[in-house]
Amino acid sequence: MRRILITNDDGIDADGLLRLVRAAKDFGEVWVVAPDGQRSSSSHSINIRNTIDIGPYPFPVEGVKAFWCSGSPADCVRVGGVHIMQEKPDIVLSGINFGYNSATDIQYSGTCGAAFEGAFQGWHSIAVSEQAKECHEVTDRYLPELLAELIETPLPYGTIHNVNFPGCPLAECRGMLRNRTVSRSMFYRDGYDEVQKLESGGRRVIVNGQPNRTAEEGTDMRALVENYVSVGVVNNVGVSL
Repeated sequence: MRRILITNDDGIDADGLLRLVRAAKDFGEVWVVAPDGQRSSSSHSINIRNTIDIGPYPFPVEGVKAFWCSGSPADCVRVGGVHIMQEKPDIVLSGINFGYNSATDIQYSGTCGAAFEGAFQGWHSIAVSEQAKECHEVTDRYLPELLAELIETPLPYGTIHNVNFPGCPLAECRGMLRNRTVSRSMFYRDGYDEVQKLESGGRRVIVNGQPNRTAEEGTDMRALVENYVSVGVVNNVGVSL
């Protein structure tokens, strides 16, 4: 039986993680090691000078062995696959992230960072994300089918499958597009707003992203803005193969 390690960057109590675990149970023995809180945009960071706490978690899916972790998503994969699991995982799944991880956002993504850590360890890894909406019809329709396909599709070392689902109603989804390249565009063009002047003479700012929906043909972002499921293979520097 396959050993499947699942993590995310939204925290161990996230709905997307629960839905991914339920789907993955049909494909093997599931272990969960996920952050004890929100870790979005943590990229591929790991702890090397700080201790990492781990503990059992009462996951609401029968037969799943689950643990919370104080570290990053990449830490969860390292600790889970190297220390917690009795044998190394065959598959690493990361997600389902609440928000796309495509285009240039891949480099910031804790979801993709965790998948890349699995790939660096030599484990077949898949990152799964969806639009930050409460409509999951497209994800629920296509996720089992894609897991069955991608789990059986080997990858070169250091590469991951990257899957993104649009948040539109199923009736508005135009299908799946495979072999999507990584767009050089971005979903938000970021600037910063000043929110407070500091006594030191400095200032406190917060990011303010302006929506952008322009992307190149054949890319992951173009697929998503046109209501397609995007499926691609990405290497460790965010370049499609």
